[in-house]
Amino acid sequence: MRSGNPVLKNGTFQRSGLQGESMTLGGTVAKISLLFLFLLGTATYTWYQYSLGADVTIMMVIGAIGGLIFALITAFFPKAAPVTAPIYAALEGFFIGGISAFVEGAYSGIVIQAVSLTMAVMGALLFLYATRIIKVTKNFRLMVVSATLGIFLVYLVNFILNFFGLTVPYLHSSGPIGIGISLVIVAVAALNLVLDFDFIEQGVNRGAPKHMEWYGAFGLIVTLVWLYIEILRLLQKIRR
Repeated sequence: MRSGNPVLKNGTFQRSGLQGESMTLGGTVAKISLLFLFLLGTATYTWYQYSLGADVTIMMVIGAIGGLIFALITAFFPKAAPVTAPIYAALEGFFIGGISAFVEGAYSGIVIQAVSLTMAVMGALLFLYATRIIKVTKNFRLMVVSATLGIFLVYLVNFILNFFGLTVPYLHSSGPIGIGISLVIVAVAALNLVLDFDFIEQGVNRGAPKHMEWYGAFGLIVTLVWLYIEILRLLQKIRR
């Protein structure tokens, strides 16, 4: 039951208790669609404001900080997911919309490329998982979780170094090494989707409570947002 996604962690279903209606795959897919619509709606609004010449920096900051707060609340209190997950998606949309608008202004057409690649990667991995071409084994989980933790630590070190005017070497470079690093991070983010699919399937099979549909959907959206940002970063490096 372990997932590389930090918000979909081991023991969540057991901790929630098995009472009332059970989690279903169809219900989870519906919740994923709703959260995606919330995300797309606020992202589109931010993009539109940017196109009108408005300063969307405040929206992005509110979206980033607010999204993090509600992500943490949802992670620690899964029963609150029916309320907190939609709020998270809406707030994250403000951040994603702003970032996308800024990057699109510098590199025309890059956003549609990033969105298309993100959806293509998710569709391909879902097919590979559903047909069991990719099997979630103990070693597979360990590999993805370890790689995800390593990336998190690198980003954390880079964040701290920024206060001293420094960065992790090659992390933001647009040269061959920098592009290679981004490719690895994109691959790890993509593999987290497989763990998320497995986590949701296990929840359905174990008869997890109904609110876990929102929680599972939330976890998948978190991974999709991360994957999209990393693909956008990779395309940006290639354009440069």
